[in-house]
Amino acid sequence: MDRQLQAVIDDLESARLRLHALWSSVSRDAWHARPGAGRWSAGDSIAHLNLASEAILPLLRTAVAQAGARVPGARPASRRDPLGWLISKAIAPWSPLKMRSAAAFVPTAEQSAEVALAEFDRLQDALVACVRAAEGLAIDRVTVVSPFHDRLHYNLYSAFTLVARHQHRHLLQAEHAAIECVPLTSAFAV
Repeated sequence: MDRQLQAVIDDLESARLRLHALWSSVSRDAWHARPGAGRWSAGDSIAHLNLASEAILPLLRTAVAQAGARVPGARPASRRDPLGWLISKAIAPWSPLKMRSAAAFVPTAEQSAEVALAEFDRLQDALVACVRAAEGLAIDRVTVVSPFHDRLHYNLYSAFTLVARHQHRHLLQAEHAAIECVPLTSAFAV
């Protein structure tokens, strides 16, 4: 496997492990608690990631099929385009930029953590399979339209890296929400 595509798979698997570690370390109350008005709970953040994965997967599959149909002999390359690079910086977990999610990606109903985790795992398997299917294809020559904003277009390699980056941004958000909602025990209370 191409080392850059393997790095994307590693990032996706790292997100899965991070989510399971979070779930095993917080109570159900902390999972569903919102740390403040207008802020998402850990569960909301994972529901958002599941909505985003559901939206991007058909676009990724179509782009992989298009890359496979390209002229034989096209040299495979795993390079982000300038817009993909810029968005990657903007949505990095450490980026101070705050962005509003489009209405289609805002969770509307509380979902049980078990269902959300199973859905995340199912979607993660599908994302990893999609990246694997891109092996040997010129994925820097196929364009994906962002499901978040139809005026944003980037190449397929950028799309793969953005999915993982987006996941880690919201996993950090989920971790912070869960930590903020864990009640202090009397041993730590001031």
